Amino acid sequence: MDLTKIVRDVPDFPQEGILFRDITPVLKDADALNEAIKQICDQLKDIEFDYVLGPESRGFIFGVPVAYAMHKGFIPVRKPGKLPCKVISKKYDLEYGSNTLEIHADALKPGDRVVVVDDLIATGGTSKAICELVEEMGAKVVCMSFMIELEALNGRELLKDYNVQSVIKY
Repeated sequence: MDLTKIVRDVPDFPQEGILFRDITPVLKDADALNEAIKQICDQLKDIEFDYVLGPESRGFIFGVPVAYAMHKGFIPVRKPGKLPCKVISKKYDLEYGSNTLEIHADALKPGDRVVVVDDLIATGGTSKAICELVEEMGAKVVCMSFMIELEALNGRELLKDYNVQSVIKY
């Protein structure tokens, strides 16, 4: 199944000049969603890891079914104020401004091996911040798997020290 034929292009969203790659048609189509999860799992089949880690919110959409299919635990990375226990935070820069990510302080222990699953890699800033959070906890990112990669934005270059996989490349 060619998932590129199901992802919807939305011109001028969220602002003029941007071509948004909309995954909601993939999510709506049971066969396409199954194929997307299967392809991500196929990328991870030979990787030894303990947990799937997914950032809010679309990382949850793909990360949880991957964790389930591969019989691994899932660890959420959230926006500030969303996790109920003690957290570790990482502030990072965006194209326009900055943001912060949080993970429970007890989510990982030294030596844990994680894969990061998310819907999209663009500039790589969010993904790099996640890697730094994981490493600050003494754990290791062994792979990052994305549904979509926007190659022109060079996110892979920012993540050159990591194993980066993507299902669809634009």
